[in-house]
Amino acid sequence: MSQDTEVDMKEVELNELEPEKQPMNAASGAAVAPVMAGGAEKNGLVKNKVADDEAEVASKFTGLSKEELLKVASSPGWVRTRWALLLLFWLGWLGMLAGAVVIIVRAPRCRELPAQSWWHKGALYRIGDLQAFLGSDAGNLAGLNGRVDYLSSLKVKGIVLGPIHKNLKDDVSGTNLEQVDPTLGSKEDFDSLLQSARKKSIRVILDLTPNYRGQNSWFHPSQIDTVTAKVKNALSFWLQAGVDGFQVRDVENLANASAFLAEWQNITKNFSEDRLLIAGTESSNLQHILSLLEFANDLLVTSSYLSDPNLTGERVKFLVTQYLNFTDSHWCSWSLSQAKLLTSSVPAYLLRLYQLLLFTLPASASLPARVDLLLSTQTGREEGASLELEHLKLEPHEGLLLRFPYVP
Repeated sequence: MSQDTEVDMKEVELNELEPEKQPMNAASGAAVAPVMAGGAEKNGLVKNKVADDEAEVASKFTGLSKEELLKVASSPGWVRTRWALLLLFWLGWLGMLAGAVVIIVRAPRCRELPAQSWWHKGALYRIGDLQAFLGSDAGNLAGLNGRVDYLSSLKVKGIVLGPIHKNLKDDVSGTNLEQVDPTLGSKEDFDSLLQSARKKSIRVILDLTPNYRGQNSWFHPSQIDTVTAKVKNALSFWLQAGVDGFQVRDVENLANASAFLAEWQNITKNFSEDRLLIAGTESSNLQHILSLLEFANDLLVTSSYLSDPNLTGERVKFLVTQYLNFTDSHWCSWSLSQAKLLTSSVPAYLLRLYQLLLFTLPASASLPARVDLLLSTQTGREEGASLELEHLKLEPHEGLLLRFPYVP
C-alpha cells in the first residue's frame, strides 16, 4: 500500500469517526464521493459557501449611478413635475403676500396719539403754604430750595407754588403780584429756587390768586379792571423770570372769567406753547365750569363738581357721564374742591370709595385723604390703570397733582 493510499484511508476513517463534522446540507455520502474519488479537491464544501456569499452580495441594490440619475432627471416627465412644483410654490407665496397686504389695508387704523405736554406726563406737587410745608422756622423760599432733592425723589414733573406775592388783606394798592412777600424771601431766593428745580427737571407753576389773604380773592367787583391789569403785567413779568405756568383760584368771583382766562392763556401760549394755566372754582354748576372752557382749549379746571356729600351712586354715574359727554375730547378734570382736603367734605367711611371712584374715572380727578391729589388723563384712559404711590410719603399739609398717562 502506497503512502497516498494510507493518507486517504486515514481521512475516510476520520470522517467515519467524526460524523458531526460532516456538512449539514449533505444528504448522503454520495455528495462527498465524487470529491474523494477525484482526489484533487479536498475542501470543495468551503468553496461552495464562498460562492454563495458572493452571489448574495451581487444581488444587493446598489442604486443608480450619476449618469443614470442625470438621464432620468432630464426626462420630460420629471422636468414637467419640477416646473409644476416651482409654480405652485411661487403662487402660494404670492397668495400669502397678497393676503397680508389686504389685512393691513382693511384693518382699522390706530387712533393718532394726541400731542402731550409735560404736565400730561407726570405728577405736579402743590405747595400752597410754605410755612405749613416746611415749618415756621424754615417756611420760606430758601427752605423750599433745600427740599428740591426730596421733590425730585418723588419723580414729580413740577410744583404748584404759592401764592407767594405781597398781599395786604383786601387792599389793592398794597398788593403787588410781581414782588415776593418779604416774609417768604426775595426775588433772588425765587430765582435760585427756579435754577435748582430746573437742574432736577422740575417745572415751577406760580399761584397768582390776587387777594389770597382777603375775603374776596379778586377784591371788590368795582376794582376788577385794576386787578386784571395787575394779573396781565404779572404774567409777563414771571414768564420772563422763567416760570412754567400759573394758577388762579376762586374764578367764580371774577366777572367775565372765561374771557379773562382766555386772554391770560393767550399770553402764556404766545410766550411758549409749553406753559400751563390752571383755573380753580368752588362752583359745582356744570354750565359755569363749561363756560370757563369756552375760549380756552388747554385750560385745566379744578372745581367742586362732585362735592355734594349726599350723592347717590346713580347720581354720581349720571354726573360723570354728563360731564364726559359735554367736555368731549377736552382735557377734563375731576375734583371735590379746588383746594380743600377730601376729609373736609367726605365722611371718613366713604374716603376709600371716593378714592376708588376718582382714580378710575377716565379723566382727571382731585382727591386727598389727607392731601390734595389731582389726577388727570385724556378721555379714553383705561379704567383701573395702576398708580405707583407707595413711594410717596406726604404730610397732612402737602399737596400732589397726579396725571395719568394717555392710554388709547
